[in-house]
Amino acid sequence: MSPVHRINPTELSPPAGFSHAVTVTGGQLVFLAGQTALDQGGKVVGAGLPEQFATALTNLLTALRAAGGAPADLARVTVYATDVADYRAHAGELGRIWRRLAGRDYPAMAVIGVARLWDEQALVEIDGVAVLP
Repeated sequence: MSPVHRINPTELSPPAGFSHAVTVTGGQLVFLAGQTALDQGGKVVGAGLPEQFATALTNLLTALRAAGGAPADLARVTVYATDVADYRAHAGELGRIWRRLAGRDYPAMAVIGVARLWDEQALVEIDGVAVLP
């Protein structure tokens, strides 16, 4: 049984692609460093936000799996986007990418607009916290 429990009170707006609150009991914390669309050679790949989002999320999930976790173990994720309007414009597609790669167990999430990321070509960075049983 997962130590991660999602809470979405009916008094709040229905969540779309995130959970309002996440509680965790027991388990081991995994702090996941920010991941961008870097390939194995350290080069940013993907011309547009959806492609970069898919690669960044894949990279995050690869690190999580290496630590012994799975997407359902994610308790908190923060997405840093260099263009929030572009992120909102692609929200439906980004949601489909999330569901394809990570499923429908949504963590508590936030999207934060930033002026730029470490690699100038990066459009998005994703970090997170997971809890392993």
